[in-house]
Amino acid sequence: MEKITINTDDGISVEAGAPVIVSASRATDIPAFYADWFQERLHKGYSVWKNPFNGVKSYVAYDKTRLIVFWSKNPTPLLKTGGLLDYLDNRGINSYIQFTLNDYYEEKLEMGVPSLSYRMDTFKRLVDRLGYGKVIWRFDPLILAKGLIVDDLLEKIYNIGVKLNGYTEKLVFSFADISSYKKVQNNLYKNNIQYREFSQEDMIEFATGLVDMNKDWKLELATCAEKIDLDMFGIKHNKCIDDELMIKYFSDDMLLMNHIGVEVTKDIFGEISVEYKKNKKDKGQRKVCGCIDSKDIGEYNTCPHLCEYHRPCYPSHDRQWCSGHGPPGGKGRVHRVYGAHPDGSGTKVRGESRCSMWNIGSFSFEWAEWACALVRGLNRC
Repeated sequence: MEKITINTDDGISVEAGAPVIVSASRATDIPAFYADWFQERLHKGYSVWKNPFNGVKSYVAYDKTRLIVFWSKNPTPLLKTGGLLDYLDNRGINSYIQFTLNDYYEEKLEMGVPSLSYRMDTFKRLVDRLGYGKVIWRFDPLILAKGLIVDDLLEKIYNIGVKLNGYTEKLVFSFADISSYKKVQNNLYKNNIQYREFSQEDMIEFATGLVDMNKDWKLELATCAEKIDLDMFGIKHNKCIDDELMIKYFSDDMLLMNHIGVEVTKDIFGEISVEYKKNKKDKGQRKVCGCIDSKDIGEYNTCPHLCEYHRPCYPSHDRQWCSGHGPPGGKGRVHRVYGAHPDGSGTKVRGESRCSMWNIGSFSFEWAEWACALVRGLNRC
């Protein structure tokens, strides 16, 4: 990633990385909770990113950004008139969305997301807004638990798939690897969710059923960061930051094409030929991840979706604090939080907090403030 010198809001000259591709974000749901913040930082020209491993902060400049890949469970705020998508259009910056559209309502595994019908409507509106192929459906992760078997997961996917038919060309999924994350195991145990890990037989059973129902949809099927090889079913290993998608939909952007290491030519009939010049695999991701190089700008422990199963982005109640409610690292009482989802969908939200919910760092915006206010309203801090 190229380094440039920028001036901060305080007028200080600093060195900043200037990514061509920005991931927003694997670590938190920027479209759902921080779209206004991101739009403001794009306008300012930079943001601050904190390394999750050592806490060191660095600067990310947007002078050279040509593509933003969004990740979200509720990207509705992107559709706001004059909002982030409109801003990107005005700047000539490309984008596509990894839209996680699960259905764990009955299992109460995603208590902070709006209703399924609301999110499916958002999916279709985004396709109408961005274009077919630029909104990728993810059912991620797949979870097995008491009362939730492979057939149940297939039924959930079928019920969504029939309604999204004609709106997406791809389905990405992953198998929950809960044993690798102690915090997630503790969350599920605390909430009396009796999960079990996927066996290889479970994965094969799921793949067989998925391929069968996909005969009518003809979606491209892909796994995300999975070791298991499902090529025999026609299921690929996915690249979520995907150079092939970029070539397909953004080949006219020569700066982006040069960055991903391809030379694109078109014949007189508009047919594209591609020559790869270099390998842009993201070396910072796991070996089984196929993503090409990008810069993720999110911060862990800042996502209020209240997913019971999630990995590091799940709020860490032992360490995360809102401003004005005691020192970081202090001890607080655990509160139950109840309220209506602030997106207007009518979804009820349940969660827990220690005196305050999320130490959101740079992300000081209405959603996290709403969650904190909900806690304060209990008058128990």
